[in-house]
Amino acid sequence: MISEEKIVEGCLAGKRKAYNVLYKRYASKMLGLCMRYSKSFPEAEDVLQEGFIKVFKNIDNFRRQGSLEGWIKRIMINTAIDNYQSSLKYYFHSDIDEIVETKILDGDRIRDDELQLEKISKEKLMVLIQELPDGYRMVFNLFAIEGFSHRKIAGMLYISESTSKTQLLKARRRLKKQLKEICLKHENNILI
Repeated sequence: MISEEKIVEGCLAGKRKAYNVLYKRYASKMLGLCMRYSKSFPEAEDVLQEGFIKVFKNIDNFRRQGSLEGWIKRIMINTAIDNYQSSLKYYFHSDIDEIVETKILDGDRIRDDELQLEKISKEKLMVLIQELPDGYRMVFNLFAIEGFSHRKIAGMLYISESTSKTQLLKARRRLKKQLKEICLKHENNILI
């Protein structure tokens, strides 16, 4: 297996084989990342393609202080965010005050023990995340999966921190509701 160092050196030297090795090594993992931020597989492929173009053009900016994979991942996330922002026709802002409108009533709360997540495939969970409205999906991925703070997300998406928090709340509510419905359908199929 060719080391990261050799791949980077080959790319810096303009060797086509090095670019090919870099792409083959990271493309499938990065496509999975792009899928989380995209509405469809073709959109994710476009983000992946654009991201790798940026990787290849900017390989000389890789400082070798962290992993090559981490550096590529950051480029892919930023490319997905750019794609999201360029596709916005209407910029939706909500404020933390809207939480009152979307507050979950005690009778509607979904306990974690009600969700039998082992019955839900990773693919189905990915589909549910992809079906989230754009703002929900972006904030959910950046916060819950990538681990960014609301302050960082607000800066990345040009929204307020309270909007980020509200979008995350709404995304979680929607996902929990959909997961509960799936679990209930699964239980009903077993009982029939």
